[in-house]
Amino acid sequence: MRFRGQSFPVMLLAVLAAVVSGCTVENGPTPNAGTGAGGEEATAPSTSSEPTRIQIDGSSTVKVITAAVAEEFESKFSDVKVALKVTGTGTGFKEMIAGRIDIANASRAVKDSEKADCEKNNIELLELLVALDGLTVCVNNENTWVESITVAQLKKIWEPGSTVKSWKDVDAAWPDVPIVLFGAGEESGTFDYFTEAINGKEDEITENYSPSSDDNVTITGVSGDKGAMGFFGCAYYFANKDKVKALKISPTEDPAAGVAPTPEAVKAGDYKPLSRPLFIYVKKSSLERQEVQDFVRFYLNEGAAQVSKVGYVDVSDEQIKGSREAFEAAVKKE
Repeated sequence: MRFRGQSFPVMLLAVLAAVVSGCTVENGPTPNAGTGAGGEEATAPSTSSEPTRIQIDGSSTVKVITAAVAEEFESKFSDVKVALKVTGTGTGFKEMIAGRIDIANASRAVKDSEKADCEKNNIELLELLVALDGLTVCVNNENTWVESITVAQLKKIWEPGSTVKSWKDVDAAWPDVPIVLFGAGEESGTFDYFTEAINGKEDEITENYSPSSDDNVTITGVSGDKGAMGFFGCAYYFANKDKVKALKISPTEDPAAGVAPTPEAVKAGDYKPLSRPLFIYVKKSSLERQEVQDFVRFYLNEGAAQVSKVGYVDVSDEQIKGSREAFEAAVKKE
């Protein structure tokens, strides 16, 4: 039943360890100066007894990048504290709508309804593309019968009302081993993206899976059951290659056309349909504060190096240039 609610591994563990000693990271209900785009030096805030706080909430996927950037930022801006909370993309936007945060981490684009709610509350958003992700479908390491799977087969497993109980129900050549499903919860941008890409409609999914806002819970579930399958961002797979096996994904009816979730395939757009953009959304009025300007500018410049270090995929030079230019234009308006 559904319950509501040196390599990549070494680097990701180092980042998470650094977070404990650096920026404040809180789980949600379930789990000196930067250089500007033109080369100018940002001015660090003056020292005070109480750190100035930047409030961030949202995606557990983007959190990994933001936490790494925040750790580096705080080492240079010692009187600024980045308060980073993780509740999922949807909840992050709710917090933005309520005016409680400065930045929302998002593993999908803002919905029209969310944008409209922000506008009702006189909150204007600045969308900044920061990275790419290959949403990864994984199975247990003891699964020897499938290496590549089609989108149609995934839909058969994950669609609402699915009658699939075992792997044999998907393909007669596969064994009669029960399928046990794990994945992101409904407040997650990963959930939204997966359901739309695989099932054709956002939020539509089988009731027979165990959702969690913590991708590590999904990895534990998949690694603990021979017939298990789950989905999460590629960085979590890269950090856990010894625990689970990633499947190649084919958008055609031919499993042999499947493509593995590698950084190269994601960046080239060959990993279809599960390659996706990752964003931060900045409340434009927060850019009136120097510390928020400094942090976002750092994120898009020095901080951009953290993307590949923690296991995600760099955007193109043109794309990151676009984000920098959009940010600097917004700062001028403020």
